[in-house]
Amino acid sequence: MEADHLARLAYLALLLVAVAGWVLVEYRKRMGEAMRVAIAWGLIFGGVAAGYGLWNDMGGFAPPPQMVAQGGEITVPRAADGHYYLTLQINGTPIRFLADTGASNMVLSLKDARKLGIDPEALVYLGQASTANGPVATARVTLPSMQLGPYDDTDFSAWVNRGEMDGSLLGMDYLRLYRVEIAGDEMILRR
Repeated sequence: MEADHLARLAYLALLLVAVAGWVLVEYRKRMGEAMRVAIAWGLIFGGVAAGYGLWNDMGGFAPPPQMVAQGGEITVPRAADGHYYLTLQINGTPIRFLADTGASNMVLSLKDARKLGIDPEALVYLGQASTANGPVATARVTLPSMQLGPYDDTDFSAWVNRGEMDGSLLGMDYLRLYRVEIAGDEMILRR
């Protein structure tokens, strides 16, 4: 353990001793009541923790959907985490991307590559990308058909990242096909 972890552990132990000491003094002749109160608070705390943990599964943090206006303008609301997410139809399969203006290329996660029928183990990883977690091996693939709203693109190059990723990234090689505007809490894409 590191020194700061030990210090935190010691602080929590000291806090626990202080609270336990107060409970013993306050409830010294009523231990049954003290146990009922402790169990009630434990259940309340457990319920709140479980509710918070399940919130994502219940759809609490689902990003808002993108919308296509009549003129072909695509409006993407900012998600609760502050990012913009777009869903592209690739070969008829919906793939959710994080719009990343700091990424040069479209990068597919291993999970999304498999969803598209690409076998990551059969790819040749000749490329290398620099990420926040260090360098990772990449393999180039060609996506025959991509659709975002009313716009279709064919034979688009993307990279499969051999490293662990939470999701796929939509980099500037695709976003440059659009005029991108950030207005308030919306990203607006036009061609």
